[in-house]
Amino acid sequence: MYTKAIDLREFYDSVRGRVAQRILRQHIRSLWPNTAGLRMLGLGYAVPYLKPFLGEAERVISLMPSHQGAIFWPAEDKGLVSMVNEAELPIETNSVDRLLIVHGLQGYESLDAILRESWRVLSGQGRLIILVPNRTGIWAQVDATPFGHGAPYSMGQLRQHLKDYLFVPETALRALFVPPTTSRLMLTTAPVWEKLGPKFISAFAGVNIIEASKQLYAGTMVGATSPTAALAHRRRIAQTAPMTREGES
Repeated sequence: MYTKAIDLREFYDSVRGRVAQRILRQHIRSLWPNTAGLRMLGLGYAVPYLKPFLGEAERVISLMPSHQGAIFWPAEDKGLVSMVNEAELPIETNSVDRLLIVHGLQGYESLDAILRESWRVLSGQGRLIILVPNRTGIWAQVDATPFGHGAPYSMGQLRQHLKDYLFVPETALRALFVPPTTSRLMLTTAPVWEKLGPKFISAFAGVNIIEASKQLYAGTMVGATSPTAALAHRRRIAQTAPMTREGES
């Protein structure tokens, strides 16, 4: 359950899912208050959090891993979703300004490929946001939500993984303090939980959110034997679907 796109869509269509979506959207927007003129990419199952940027960013695209499957989105317009191999994203190098990863890093086996490809596709001034279940949070202990599946991460683990793959952690937030209940009454108190949670029960947040920038001029990417090997790897993997700005050839 919650390993397929259709299951994730059903969760976000539920009352509990809509509450989680609203809370997490607010945190993402606080980090990216203005995306006008930027090229934005969502990876994993990011579509619940991309919609606010559709009328603002220059371009918005969602990529869903093939093992997860894909859904059509947005329903009211032409499709902006593609199903991909997460190890070889069909996106041009240095072409993305904002990259949002949600329900994408929960399996350790895909961590290497996703972070390598994220570094490659981001522009020099690009920013990355990763949203993952918190290891000590209640949501990670309940398998009736997508945050209870896959591998949860502590903030320290997430920071270290990003550094290993040449990212610079910038801002870290904890979110989703309301318990993962189906009680409508309890869910109506979510704003209170979100306000008081960081002060009193920070360690039990459901989700860790971290924004990072791309580190440049470093020596070697993890797993590459030399800077030349790292560059060869980046060149080898990707030329097919450039995210060019309007008017570019």
